[in-house]
Amino acid sequence: MISGLQLAIVSGGLVGLGLTLLVARILPVEPDLADALDRVTSVRSRATASATTARSGKERLGLWGLRVLPPGIWVRTPMRELALLRISTAQFYGEKLTFAGLGVVIPPGLTLLFNSLGLGVPLPIPALASIVLATVMFFIPNYNALDDAKKARLEFARALGAYIDLVALERNNGIGVRQAMEAAAEVGDSWVFTRLSEELTQSRWSGLPPWDALHTLATELGLPELDDFADIMRLSGEEGAGVYATLRARSAAMRAAMLNDEIAQANAVGERMTIPGSMLGVIFMALLVAPALLRMLTVS
Repeated sequence: MISGLQLAIVSGGLVGLGLTLLVARILPVEPDLADALDRVTSVRSRATASATTARSGKERLGLWGLRVLPPGIWVRTPMRELALLRISTAQFYGEKLTFAGLGVVIPPGLTLLFNSLGLGVPLPIPALASIVLATVMFFIPNYNALDDAKKARLEFARALGAYIDLVALERNNGIGVRQAMEAAAEVGDSWVFTRLSEELTQSRWSGLPPWDALHTLATELGLPELDDFADIMRLSGEEGAGVYATLRARSAAMRAAMLNDEIAQANAVGERMTIPGSMLGVIFMALLVAPALLRMLTVS
């Protein structure tokens, strides 16, 4: 049988969730053009297509959130980062709702545990804690996406430097622009080379120049290094310019920039490591001086 305390805790959690949805509903939100155009289409057709592509519980939960919850509740969706990580919007929203649900459930669960141990907890605390924790955990997937995308962009830049060198070697051997780009992309087996190979293959079947496909990919994912490489290959393809020296110089500049960033990070870590060493020195000096000070105070 449900006690009054348990009923109050569950009611507090539901009230907190309702207040969170209400605040998200009334806050002014800048409309998303892509979302508005997507909503013009048939809801039934979109729901059917999305249901067939859902592969996990998080995606199904995210699709439910897209249909039921107001668009303003998502606040900001890192579309570039999700595209780079190849995470669907439905899966991302499902992860956000999962984290928020955990934030709602954890405080009442801890309250029940404390009450079973004899530690009384006032009733308003679980409701307020549920609201705060659900709000904080709702934005954890955003932070994870930004952090993972930052690491993925760094990995992409490193692999792109090797890819540019391979393209330069292929062009130096007299191979055409598209053939050189496709042959270089087939050399590596990492996700970066696979992504480049997929884009080049799609551009071949669609009839687009390969540099236009890479330029679109760079704009979509926020990769300025790939955009510069696409501009260099456009000059080679449209004007027949020799780009071997330019490509080698570009790859060398990218490696030098990444090396400088790593040196700066290493210097920052080294500077932070001096703080524990200084603290140990202060403690050691205090241990040396403390006996003499104690004797002086005892004598006086």
